[in-house]
Amino acid sequence: MRIADLHQRLADLGALPVHRDRVVRAWLQGKPLNAASRRRDNEQQLPLSLRHGLPALAEELDGLVRLRSKHPGADGSARLLIDLSDGQMIEGVLLPRDGLCVSTQVGCAVGCRFCMTGKSGLIRQLSSLEIIAQVVLGRRLRPVKKVVFMGMGEPAHNLDNVLDAIDLLGTDGGIGHKNLVFSTVGDLRVFERLPELRVKPALALSLHTTKAGLREHLLPKAPRIDPDDLVEHGEVYARRVGYPIQYQWTLLKDINDGQDELEGILRLLKGKYAVLNLIPFNSLEGDDYQRPDGARIVEMVRYLHSRGVLTKVRNSAGQDVEGGCGQLRARAVDIVNTRRLRDTLL
Repeated sequence: MRIADLHQRLADLGALPVHRDRVVRAWLQGKPLNAASRRRDNEQQLPLSLRHGLPALAEELDGLVRLRSKHPGADGSARLLIDLSDGQMIEGVLLPRDGLCVSTQVGCAVGCRFCMTGKSGLIRQLSSLEIIAQVVLGRRLRPVKKVVFMGMGEPAHNLDNVLDAIDLLGTDGGIGHKNLVFSTVGDLRVFERLPELRVKPALALSLHTTKAGLREHLLPKAPRIDPDDLVEHGEVYARRVGYPIQYQWTLLKDINDGQDELEGILRLLKGKYAVLNLIPFNSLEGDDYQRPDGARIVEMVRYLHSRGVLTKVRNSAGQDVEGGCGQLRARAVDIVNTRRLRDTLL
């Protein structure tokens, strides 16, 4: 179901635009749909036909995503394993300081070599309402004032649905535009579409290396865009919207943590309206890569900071619950497949 479908359903139930918007806002806040009818002013009352139809609609909306399991982390985050109505599963993360990380696809087609989600390939797209329903679910668990599109999937590969979700969250959803963070490996359509939006989100670009050849190896199915060009596109967008680009850099020991990369970062990012997020690899995700030692990470941050590049360390939430991106889903899928095999053999 898409946002347009929800609006049509409400219209079919007799909702005028003012009624539709009130019902949608109630849903986006995680409240019962009929919360919009609890007013004394008769002119603001929802039509009787709409009130009668809301329970069935609420049940349908609640069925878009359902919490399968919650895995709290010591850092104040909580990894969420979420069931979709067709039996597929996705992941989300409740982040410290009222943030939420949502998924945009089941699986992912980019195939980043250091990402568990990429190993499954793309299974299907999420609808705009399935994306928004994750925010509704999150708000029923705790306050959500920031949404990052950094969960399972490449948002640019589901662009229309993601942009529809961003538009609704940035208007009726009450989330500040810079607190909606669109993460991408660098699809050029993003730089064409985002500047034209009513709600212009912040942008997070997956850089990971300053070397074009290494980037093609690490992100085998990402668009072939040179790191220099990616940063130039990012700089134009940052200056236009007025908030910095977040450059994502998954730290891989002996792969992209050398002095040559530090010099490359200074060449690319010094003087740019940007923040570099160093993300130490979650070594639980596999044996092909390892995270650098803590001392090396501190050394990198100090070196870049002292030379004018704002650098932060962003540890993946939920590392203590073995919850790197895609891990919870992968384990759950293995359990389901094992049970199906057992049932077949019995």
